[in-house]
Amino acid sequence: MRLRVGVAERRGRLVERQLLGGRVSLGGRVSLGDRVATVTDVTEALVALHATDPVTVYLSARARSGCAAEQVDAALYADRVLVRMLGMRRTVFVVPASLAGVVQAACTDEVAARLRRQLLKDLAGGGVGDGDADGWLRSVEDGVLRALAARGGGAAGAQLSADEPRLRTQLSYAPGKSYGGTANITSRVLVLMAAEGRMIRGHRRGGWSSGQFEWFLPEAWRPGGLDGGSVVSRDRSAEGSSVEGGARAELARRWLWTFGPAPVADLRWWAGWTGAQTKAALAGVPVAEVDLDGQPGIVLADDLEFPAAPAPAAALLPALDPTPMGWQARTWFLGEHAPPLFDRTGNIGPSVWWAGRVVGGWAQRASGEVVFRLLEDVGADAADAIAAEAGALEVWLGANRVTPRFRTPLERELSA
Repeated sequence: MRLRVGVAERRGRLVERQLLGGRVSLGGRVSLGDRVATVTDVTEALVALHATDPVTVYLSARARSGCAAEQVDAALYADRVLVRMLGMRRTVFVVPASLAGVVQAACTDEVAARLRRQLLKDLAGGGVGDGDADGWLRSVEDGVLRALAARGGGAAGAQLSADEPRLRTQLSYAPGKSYGGTANITSRVLVLMAAEGRMIRGHRRGGWSSGQFEWFLPEAWRPGGLDGGSVVSRDRSAEGSSVEGGARAELARRWLWTFGPAPVADLRWWAGWTGAQTKAALAGVPVAEVDLDGQPGIVLADDLEFPAAPAPAAALLPALDPTPMGWQARTWFLGEHAPPLFDRTGNIGPSVWWAGRVVGGWAQRASGEVVFRLLEDVGADAADAIAAEAGALEVWLGANRVTPRFRTPLERELSA
């Protein structure tokens, strides 16, 4: 007989494992009275922080640790214990440097292979390379690496395109379409090289909402590169497949600890794997089947018992926070609130949480005021706790202004 795990327990686990109140699990139990010790603790607990919108990294860490923005910068750019990289579902994440090799082998290598195929197809279609687009592209990449080395290991994209002018090669996209046009291949080449583990997104250029970064050779960013130098482009040899399989099993295990119990389909979606890849990954992880209120799910075999749910707590999470983006099936914590909180492509905006479920949304106005709207009746005590959290966030933001990269209906309405 399968163990039954109801919605109440799933929400309790969400609160604890996602560090949203009460007790948290970081290899042991600590009190949130002191908040979580470091930004790295938060990132490790959540597996990875979404970084498509750079501000999300700061607000996700702050919601769980009360950290200052400067502490996030220190972890990324001074201590370099976190790294920004392309990962699951071809999305940019911030991950612990010690986990970068796992994400690379489990997800990014395959993403990089797709990026290379598409770029080569577009180069050939544009007549670039005189019939040898592959040789031409590899020559350009060698030039980029030489330029990085000559500059001491790090440089901005504009500097690299000045050193290697072929990065300014232009391709035409969607000819005849209103959204078509021409663009340099600079960013596509640099993103591809980073996805293959040959470069790293380093220092931020501009304010904390900036999406522009300097590019570094891995060994110039961290001694030995990332994860002891294991982040390298791999082929599909037997050895490479073994590394990939072990990495996927480890990533699946970490996801299940943070987001389980859950349907297998949620893991498949989150990781961006095929059904066969997901099945193979789980074959290397001891799991148990559970009944999620009539829906089959899985949980780590040594994670069957869960203590009493922590006390309810309020949280204001940013757009694309890793908690709501951790599952594809979200009804058990989202209810019927999706339409005002998501954009048309499935990106969630700023959300208000109480006791492990979404109860509203929030936004920041041009004046700096943080405002929220509850989408259900949560009672006076919960409403007061949410208002207090909104006030604390407003103070924390100070003169900074937050506009999500992907706007949602409620965020637009509240911020107007």
